[in-house]
Amino acid sequence: MQEENITRLQLGEREIILIGTAHVSRQSAEQVKEVIEAEQPDSVCIELDAQRYQSIMEKSKWKEMDIFKLIKEKKASLLLMNLAISSFQNRLADQFDIKPGQEMIQGIESAKEAGAELVLADRNIQTTFSRIWGNLGLMGKAQLLTSVFYSIFSKETVTEEELEKMKSKDTLNAVLNDFTESFPRLKKPLIDERDQYLSQKIKEAPGNKVVAVLGAAHVPGITEEIHRNHDLEALSEVPPKSPWPKIIGWAIPLLILGIIAYTFINNPSAGWDQTFSWIIWNSGLSAVGAALAFGHPLAIITAFVVAPFTSLNPLIAAGWFSGLVQAWIRRPNVGDFETLSKDVFTVKGFWDNKVTRVLLVIVLTNIGSSIGTLIGGADVVRTFFQNL
Repeated sequence: MQEENITRLQLGEREIILIGTAHVSRQSAEQVKEVIEAEQPDSVCIELDAQRYQSIMEKSKWKEMDIFKLIKEKKASLLLMNLAISSFQNRLADQFDIKPGQEMIQGIESAKEAGAELVLADRNIQTTFSRIWGNLGLMGKAQLLTSVFYSIFSKETVTEEELEKMKSKDTLNAVLNDFTESFPRLKKPLIDERDQYLSQKIKEAPGNKVVAVLGAAHVPGITEEIHRNHDLEALSEVPPKSPWPKIIGWAIPLLILGIIAYTFINNPSAGWDQTFSWIIWNSGLSAVGAALAFGHPLAIITAFVVAPFTSLNPLIAAGWFSGLVQAWIRRPNVGDFETLSKDVFTVKGFWDNKVTRVLLVIVLTNIGSSIGTLIGGADVVRTFFQNL
C-alpha cells in the first residue's frame, strides 16, 4: 500500500490515519478504497457535513426543487453562489471523467463495506459561509465574488499529474500562502477553524483505529490541532448580524422621502424633478439588469414598474418580483435541473438554463435597483441643495 499522501498519528493507544486527497482525483478515490480495505478501521471520518452528505446521496433532489419557494425564502443569491463555487470543481471532474467528490463517496461506500462507523466530521457549510462573509469588508466581498466568477468561466485546464502534485505538502503550503495574501481574513474561517473542528470530530470518533478522508489542505493543520481540545459549539456559532445594515436600509428611503416631501412643499416643480429622477434611475437600471439576464419582456417590465417602490422598502426587492414573473412564464422543467451542474460550466450555459436564468434575473435586477437607488438618491439630494 502506497504511503504517499497518508499521515499516521498516534494518540495514546489510538491510531489516526489521515488521507490527504484532491477532491477531483481518481487516484485519491482509489487510495481511499485501498486504505480502508487494508486497515479495517473502527470509524471512517469524511470531510462532509450533513447538508453536503445529503446532496451527494440524494442527487435527484434537484428535480424536486420548488423555484417559487426558493424565491420567497430569499435563497436565490445563495443558490447562485453555491453553483458558482462548485462549477470549477465540476468542470475538473468532467475533464477527468469522474464524479466530483468521488473520494468522499468512496469513503462512504468503503466504510459500509468494512462495517466501520461513518462520521460526518466537517462543520455545517452555512456556518462556514456566514463566518467567512462576516470577516470580509465591502471591498473584500467584491474581490471574492470577482475571483469566484472568474474561476467559473476560466478556460484554464490542469493535467492529472498537476492535480496530484496539489496534494504534496510543499505545493500545498505555497498555495495556502498565496491564498492568505489575497484573502487574509478568509483563511481563519475557511481553513484554520475547520482544521480545529475536523480534528476534534476525528478525535471523538469511536474506536481505536480511525481513518479520515480529507482535502489535502487540512492535513497539516489537523496534524497540529488534533493534540489540542476544541469547543465545537463555539466553532459552530454564527456571528450576530450587525444592526447597521438594517438601520441604514430604513434611514436612506426615509431620508429620500423626507427630502422629496420638503422640496414639494417649497418648490413643487423641483419636487416633480426629484420624483422623476428617482423613478427613471431605479426603473431604468432595474430593467437593464433584468434585460442583461435575458429575462422575459414581462419580467423586464415588472422590474421597471416595481423598482421605485421596492427601493423604498428594505424588506422587499425588485428582483423577487421580476424573478417570480420569469419563473411563471419560463418555468424550469426537470431537464433544466438535470443539466444544471454542466450548464454552469460556461457563460452561455448560465444564461440558457431556465433555473440559472431565473436566478440571474433576480440578482441582476437587484444589482440594477441598488445602483439606481444610489444614483437616483444622489440626484434627489443634488436637486434639494440646488433649491434651498
